[in-house]
Formats: sequence, structure tokens, C-alpha cells
Amino acid sequence: MSRRGRIRLFLCAAAVIAVAYTLACTGLPHFGSVVHPYGDRAVAATLKQHTANTISSINFDQRAFDTLGEESILLGSVLGATALLRRTRGDRPTRPEPARVLPSTRLFGTLLLPVALLTGIYIVAHGQLSPGGGFQGGVVLATALHLAYVAADYRALDRIRPRELLDGIDAVAAGAFTTLGLAGLVTGAAYLQNVLPLGTFNTLSSGGLVPVINAAVGVEVASGVIVLLACFLDQTIATSGPDAAGRSNASDTSEGTA
Repeated sequence: MSRRGRIRLFLCAAAVIAVAYTLACTGLPHFGSVVHPYGDRAVAATLKQHTANTISSINFDQRAFDTLGEESILLGSVLGATALLRRTRGDRPTRPEPARVLPSTRLFGTLLLPVALLTGIYIVAHGQLSPGGGFQGGVVLATALHLAYVAADYRALDRIRPRELLDGIDAVAAGAFTTLGLAGLVTGAAYLQNVLPLGTFNTLSSGGLVPVINAAVGVEVASGVIVLLACFLDQTIATSGPDAAGRSNASDTSEGTA
């Protein structure tokens, strides 16, 4: 297709999307209304399902299928980064030099790391009860682990970061979300329908399927973010490209000749 043909095709598609978007926006409720039908229905469904946190009920119960797509996007991002940033034939691993860290930074990072880990676990475990959940708690857990990089250096982070194991955990946790949806089909309900016992309201065991899916999401997000950052850090710090290798070989040859 010629360049002019591609432009015409784009303009036609853009016009159709613009008209559809405009019509959709005109059908939205007015801003500032005192009537909130979606909010009222969501809260009612939340209380019916014994889930204290309405947001978690929406994410992992009322629209759990949409959340499955969002989690799959993160998994796809991790897979894409791993494939694009993998070491090629011309790359070679390097050993980073020990970093000089201020004593105050080292102390702060060392003390904050276990606190951040406990905070992340708490946020994931109480996702169906209080603000937070698997996505937020997973990011906190991944950030807590990287405090070792801030407080020490890359070598310390690499020692406590089992990347191969986390790769497998990321895939298993993402698959667990998909598999949990089969519980509804087994009982004759819809896929990802909340069919587990709802428990007592405002307790850790309440919400039925919500805390289970929330935990799977927390594990997947934490391991996925760690692996994603590992790809970038390894490429930036622990890998030298073909140009650097060529310069190093040339330098070694010139020194030997001299």
C-alpha cells in the first residue's frame, strides 16, 4: 500500500473512532450528580459478598475477568523485556565493582528493608479489608527487595534475588489466577464467579474467592516487577556490549605489544 493510501485509511478509521467516542461521551452521566448508580450497585454487591474493601470487590469479584486481562499485560511486559534484554552472543557478563555507600544510607536501607517487606505482606493479606491489595502490595514487596541495592550495591541485590526462581513463580501465580476461575465452572456457575464460602464480614477469611485471587496477584506482581527490574539492571550494570568487549580486547593487545 502506498503512503497516500495508508494516510487515507488512517483518516477514515480515525473519523469512525472519533464519531463513536463522541457518541459514547454524550451518553455518560453528567458530572457532579447526586445520583451514583454504579457506586450504589458496587457497594451493595460488596456487602452482599462479605468484602469490606469495595475496590478489591470490584477488581477481584465484580470485574475479575477484566483484572485477569490487566495481570496478563504485566506478564506480557515481563516476557517481552526478558526476550529483548537477554544477553546476545556479543555480550559478556561483567562483575560490578563494589559501590561506596554513605553509612547513613546503608543504615537507613538495612533498617527499612524488613519493615517494607512486612508492609507489603500486610497490604496483600488485608487487600479485601482495607485500601491496597495485590497490585499495590506486590509493588511494595518488589521495592523492599531493591533497598538492598540502595543500601549496599548490585552484588548484594544479586545474592538475595533468585531470578530463575522468580521467573517460575511469576508464571505460576499468573496461571493460578486463570485456574481459580475454573472453580465457578466446576460448580456450574460463571467463570471467575465468587463461589467459595464468604466467611465472616471484615475478617481475613471473608470475601470468598477475593482474598485468594488477591494473594495470587500480589505474588505475580511482586515477582514480575523484580524480574522486570532485573532485566534492566543486568543489561545496564552487569553486561558489557560488543563495543566494550572490542575496546577491551584492543587495549589488551596494545598493552601486550608494548
